[in-house]
Amino acid sequence: MRIDFHSHVKISKKSAFMPVYFEEMMKEAKESGLDAIAMTEHFNTDRFYDVYEYLANNHHYEHGYYLINGLKVFPGIEVDVKEVGHILLIGDRTDIVEIRNFLEGHIESEKFIPFQDLLDLADQYNILKIGAHAFRESTPLYQHDPNQLCRLDALDLNGKDLYTYGVADYYNKLELFARELGLPIVAGSDTHQFLQYGCVYNDLSRECKTVDELKQQINEGCYQIEISPSLDLKVKSAKLVKKLLKKMLNKDGVIEGKF
Repeated sequence: MRIDFHSHVKISKKSAFMPVYFEEMMKEAKESGLDAIAMTEHFNTDRFYDVYEYLANNHHYEHGYYLINGLKVFPGIEVDVKEVGHILLIGDRTDIVEIRNFLEGHIESEKFIPFQDLLDLADQYNILKIGAHAFRESTPLYQHDPNQLCRLDALDLNGKDLYTYGVADYYNKLELFARELGLPIVAGSDTHQFLQYGCVYNDLSRECKTVDELKQQINEGCYQIEISPSLDLKVKSAKLVKKLLKKMLNKDGVIEGKF
């Protein structure tokens, strides 16, 4: 099963959730060769709940994922922490929404939840916890207490960062850091635009239906990380298209015209 553990379904935090754009993203994710994605939308994105309301009304949910035209979409959320850094949480849709409800008082940057408190919150649920883009200059995660970092389930090999910092250099730095913490690495495109799908992904040895099965395969190392030889082209193209689409947004955050 080919899965991308870090994916967005909105153009940006400030854009509206657009069902047509969402459906196009899912279609292109499947056509790019993926079997599944984790939908890790930002917890402080505008109108976060619109995403889950649309899914509840339009797509079937079973086991632990939405099935959209043959693509498994596992619910998730990307959370900013007070000390700087982003954490991906992936799990049952009810748990993800409950976590988002709890974070309502932590939306503004000056009120972001402390890292330890977020981990304590996540530990109340059956959640896959991934440290996102650990060495990104704007939101570094590596500076956190190793005792807290070790509570994560994995670290994110991020498609955007591989493009920005260079595949070999960034991978080697992350691999060393992960080894020091005793954590596995999983890949995520971090895309907001479908051209970026497939730049990196995880090829799991078995099909997964639940977060427990995802955790088991990660813990057992039953997967291979694949980095596309076209990574630079995919990420650069997606960034350019995203930039153009953002310019097309009207005051309500909706794209004017067709895409």
